[in-house]
This record gives sequence, C-alpha cells and structure tokens, in this order.
Amino acid sequence: MRRFGGFDEARLREWLERFSNLRIGVLGDFFLDKYLDVDPNLQETSVETGKPAHQVVRVRHSPGAAGTVVCNLSALGVGVIEAVGFTGDDGEAYDLRKDLTALRCSTRHLHVVPDRMTPTYTKPRDAGDPTLQGEHSRYDHKNREPLPDEVLRRIAQSVDYLLPTLDALIVLDQVEEEDCGVITAAMRQFLTERAAIWPGVVFWADSRRRIRRFRGLIAKCNQLELLGHSPQADAAEPPWDALLPALRDLREANAAPVVVTLGAAGMLVSDPEPIWVPGVPLPGSVDPTGAGDSASAAAVAALACGASLPEAALLGNLAASITVRQLATTGTARPEELAPSLRLWRESQAGG
Repeated sequence: MRRFGGFDEARLREWLERFSNLRIGVLGDFFLDKYLDVDPNLQETSVETGKPAHQVVRVRHSPGAAGTVVCNLSALGVGVIEAVGFTGDDGEAYDLRKDLTALRCSTRHLHVVPDRMTPTYTKPRDAGDPTLQGEHSRYDHKNREPLPDEVLRRIAQSVDYLLPTLDALIVLDQVEEEDCGVITAAMRQFLTERAAIWPGVVFWADSRRRIRRFRGLIAKCNQLELLGHSPQADAAEPPWDALLPALRDLREANAAPVVVTLGAAGMLVSDPEPIWVPGVPLPGSVDPTGAGDSASAAAVAALACGASLPEAALLGNLAASITVRQLATTGTARPEELAPSLRLWRESQAGG
C-alpha cells in the first residue's frame, strides 16, 4: 500500500478557479434538517400531562442527506447544481425547496409526490450549548413504503435529461429501509447502464447500507460500512489487515474505483491499487456530522476538474477537516479555507 504525497497550493488554486464552470447533479434522498433551539431556563410543566414542556426559542432548517452535499457544493462555488429526487407536498417541502434555491440549486427535477412526507430530521437542542451534550433525542419523519413506479420513472427521465449537460452525478442513498427511497434496485441498475454510456461524467455513489450493490460507479463508504462491523474505533491507526482485503474485494466486485473514509486517519482509495491519503491532524473538539458529505462534494468537484483519485481524496480530507470543526451544525468548507488546511496537512506529513 502506497502513501500519497500530496499536491501544492498552485494545483489547489487551479481546481478552485474551475469550480464555477462545473455542472453537478445530486440524485437521491433529500431530507430537511430542522433544528429546534430550546431554552432550558424557560422549561414549563404541562398542566395536562405533568411532563416537561420544552420551550423552543428559535427554529432553523437546512437541506440534509443529499441536501448536505448540495450545501457543500454551493459553498465550494460550483457553478450549476441540479437536485434530482422528490419531496412531499407539505410545509417541510416548502422549507427544503426554499433553502435549496438559496444555495443556487435548481429544484426543477425535485418531483412533488403528494402522498409522501418530505423526509425530515427534527433535532431539538439546548440553545447556547454547541456540544454534542446539548442535543436532545431526534425525531425522524421518513417514508416506509416504496415510491410509486411512476415517480421513479420520472426521476430516471430527469437523470437522462441532465446527463448530457453534467460533469458529475453524485448519488446519495440515505434511506435505510429497503427500496423506500429514491435509490432502489432498479435505479442502481439504471445508473450502472448510464455510467457505461457516459464515461466522461463522474459517477459517485454513497450509501449507508447498500454500497456493495452498486456497479460501475465510484463507490464511497466509511470503514464501518466497508467491513460490515465495528473496528477498533479508538485505534491509533485503522485496522489495515481487515481493511485492505475488504477494499480489494469491493473494488473487484464494483469494477470501478472505491473510496473509503477513515475518520481522522483520512481516506483509503483503490484504482485499483490501494493508496492511503492521510487526514489533517486536528486538536480540540470535533463534530463529524456531515463530514462524509463535505468530503464527497470536494472530491467529486476535483475529479470533475481532472484530478486523480488520490488528489481528489486529499481535497475531500481538507474539506472534512474544516466542517468537523463547526460544532452543533452540519458544516461546510469554503474555498478560502482550503489552502490553510493544505498547509497544515503538508506540515504534518513533513513532521511524520
């Protein structure tokens, strides 16, 4: 296994200058992240039940799941972003579409399905406490029935309409219930066929549960998803003896490159030989929420600009190192923040 040596700031600037010319589609499960800021000092007792009545002093929301990828593409300055998927016909859909539009993301291919909920993660938390300890239990709104075939057909038609114009298509399979989201078995087969037809488009797939079922797309997962069980989370280094054989097997089955995120250790890529791209060392508290999506956005944008897979993975590491330092929110990385992170990364490699 080879260790990647990095790139310089001139190479980074070259990609960043080209991001505004990119056209990237995001296909998959669009959620609304809804934050309820609760003031513990205002807590009341319900007259009817005697239970605590938590007092919400502010409501915030932003696109989640596939929408988190959009947030990061927008922050990086990608020129054209197309959302492909569905929402319900409800208040959450209104908020989600409004937020996507504010991010310069087109929602013309985000189909309205009146008999489905807009998937939503409702996240109450204590106002003024940015740590993980300030989070309350989460409330999820998800659809647990398959989408109608007609809706999936319309979504596939949207992909076909957009592909001639796209530099990359990011596929985000968020829903854990089988075939209850946008990325069904039939959609995966459709994407395999389209990736073969459009070799000039970067196809990138990310799935919580089913990454091994994709074929012909760059497959991105974390080390837990790759191994199918929990490795030693506190180990100083990843369990290479388990990761490398699993990486080889997935690369062979997928017949396309594989990218594995390793948390603080960075990324492991295979195209087809394994290469380790170390992460950026960070002191202090971090919040990993959305780090994988920020890494995906940056890596895909770099690939669409002609970067190699290890170069793209390092750019993904730089972006993730920025977002994890933004506590109590799903963070994003901006172009001007990447060069300082690259300098920190290069210093850590020289010192190692």
